[in-house]
Amino acid sequence: MTTVPTGDTAFTGSVPELYERLLVPMIFAEPARALAAAIATADPSDVLETAAGTGALTRELQGAGGMNIVATDLNGAMVQKAEALGFGEDVRWEVANALDLPFPDGSFDAVACQFGVMFFPDKVLGYAEARRVLRPQGLFAFNVWDRIEANAVPDVVTEALHACAPDGSLEFLRRTPHGHSDEARIRADLAAAGFDEVHVEYVDGTSRCTAQDGAVAYCQGTPLRGEIEANPMISLDEATAIAAEALERRFGAGPFEAPTRWLQVTARPRLG
Repeated sequence: MTTVPTGDTAFTGSVPELYERLLVPMIFAEPARALAAAIATADPSDVLETAAGTGALTRELQGAGGMNIVATDLNGAMVQKAEALGFGEDVRWEVANALDLPFPDGSFDAVACQFGVMFFPDKVLGYAEARRVLRPQGLFAFNVWDRIEANAVPDVVTEALHACAPDGSLEFLRRTPHGHSDEARIRADLAAAGFDEVHVEYVDGTSRCTAQDGAVAYCQGTPLRGEIEANPMISLDEATAIAAEALERRFGAGPFEAPTRWLQVTARPRLG
């Protein structure tokens, strides 16, 4: 069963194009390289990627070589955008729900998820589905953003928009992408889903952009856009301008570098 994405999980309209053009080089490419390198050490042949977006991690996995990759996402628009970018025969794209995967038990040597588990409405169920489709001794590898205060650009954007909507109606970035970084909870949920040998690494990185690109990326290239468009107090253009002004005050008018931080997690199915 494929669920129609809504709310925090809806990457539709012009979001996929902006996501690929701005967000991938800004915040996704660097973590993708690190996650792909961790997966490659397990030397998997068959890899499933869930919440693949437009393929930032997919490209890195493909570049590592030797893997047959099934890349999936809940959003058909994201899959269409990824397919249009052109991947080789070793990558097959499908629309699929990570909480209800359309694959038999024990189909893959590795399951990978780049910044997707935060969107799972039931984390344990999502992890359990990954475990189900893994072969014995398989690897589950994913990453999640650390708290928003450790990721400067979305923090500045969120604070600027909060001043316009103090009721919390523009809190997507804090609530979902940066709302699931509790290491103890991650470990407990993985254990409940049947995983052990859990390794969690905190990784510091760098986001490179301009104030305008950062504002457009977050306000128009994520589901924050839907929150803004549903808010009667502010238009999308106004919100983007407010975010750009706040970023320029913090980082200047030209290209800048800002800190990012994420958690990289690997786990193995519990045997027996």
